[in-house]
Amino acid sequence: MQYRPLGRGPLTVSEISFGTWLTVGAHTERATAVACIHAALDLGITLFDTANMYAAGEAERVLGAALRSSGRSRDQYLIATKVFNPVPPEPDKGLSAAQIAKQLDRSLERLGTDVIDLYQCHRYDKETPLDETMEALDRAVRSGKVRSIGLSEWPAEKIHAAAELTTEHGWTPMTSSQPQYSLLWRKPEENGVFDACCEHGLGNIVYGPLAQGVLTGKYKPGEPPPAESRAANPEANFAMETLGRRFRSDEVWAAVQRLQPIAGDLGLTMPQLALAWVLRRAEVASAIVGASRPEQIAASAAASGVTLAEDVLTSIDVALGDVVLR
Repeated sequence: MQYRPLGRGPLTVSEISFGTWLTVGAHTERATAVACIHAALDLGITLFDTANMYAAGEAERVLGAALRSSGRSRDQYLIATKVFNPVPPEPDKGLSAAQIAKQLDRSLERLGTDVIDLYQCHRYDKETPLDETMEALDRAVRSGKVRSIGLSEWPAEKIHAAAELTTEHGWTPMTSSQPQYSLLWRKPEENGVFDACCEHGLGNIVYGPLAQGVLTGKYKPGEPPPAESRAANPEANFAMETLGRRFRSDEVWAAVQRLQPIAGDLGLTMPQLALAWVLRRAEVASAIVGASRPEQIAASAAASGVTLAEDVLTSIDVALGDVVLR
């Protein structure tokens, strides 16, 4: 496992990070989820990403318990969680000062820790003044409950605005961004998000690097989804119908199949090729992967340190053609 600084902040993160969305506390049995988390630690993964609303708080509980039972000291791993969305059954949400203070304490309790290494705004809050949010986050850092702060899926203009406010008031600057980014979803390259992050010292922890599993190559044009896949699981399929709906077509699946010989010639699996492609960008500090089995984590971790030559990158673009979402 190799490591990269997370922007200009205090954290150094593993190139592959472990994510808990849809698996930990939800669709994966607790014992298996704990085994996956322990396997990630064994492989040198140090960054573990979750959110207060994942599985209505259960993802934080399981992740925190698994990390504490691993035998590692607290300084050997980093916990990243998020605030904005409602945590069922309560309906309240947002990034007001009161909501951040309440949800931060609840996340700390569920995680069983005294400090969150990276506290992220899950989405931008149009209902709360940005200066209120940024001051509340600064207060969280100054209290010692949070080490660094970040954002997820904020547009470039809001990243610029947040940076200007923190500079003007001397508040804690944001040091991370979490956008969706993959071979099939390249919008951060072209909508100014990566440029804004570079300008203001934010590193990117990207989610969806395997495009909801499509870039594993397991979905074949003209064939039903494999029985064990997310697309075939009625409980998890909603993610394929929302984030992944743009990836569910025979045209996309056929294009992805054209990547198989490219990966094979390099001695890589399809997921390793997709992860190495994401990590080729200096703006990307880490790529989040999930797992329902420990061996999946090992396969993903092997992508760390892989370098793709320019001719390989060209071949990938030719293979995918116009199915890429820009």
